Amino acid sequence: MNEDSMKDFLGVGWSFPVGVDARGRIGLARHVTDIEQAILMILQTPKGQRVMRPEFGCQVHELIFAPNDANTWGLASYYVEDALRFWEPRIEVLEVNTRPDPEHLERMDIEVSYEIKATHDRRSLVFPFYRIPGE
Repeated sequence: MNEDSMKDFLGVGWSFPVGVDARGRIGLARHVTDIEQAILMILQTPKGQRVMRPEFGCQVHELIFAPNDANTWGLASYYVEDALRFWEPRIEVLEVNTRPDPEHLERMDIEVSYEIKATHDRRSLVFPFYRIPGE
């Protein structure tokens, strides 16, 4: 696959959050940035939030009132991996690790390790998920 084909596969899309560029046109994200923004959009969207596409998003938001324990961490990892495998075909999810943030008891850090299929470029990102602690 040549470099132009890889760029075509990686894509160009609206930037997230949506905004305008210096010329007043819709801001665009290109290639790796487009993939990173797509991953965050998938993870930040609760399933059922989009009226015309109710299955889009990630079920991790169902855990907002769950205790900060190993069961919740496992479910969070599963939900994130499931959503990314279904909604982002440009990547191969390698591993999802969820752990509590030691400084913020209401937060779980979800680390996603992935590989961009077209370039075999390995990357990772941390998605902070905030829970609402029980009383």
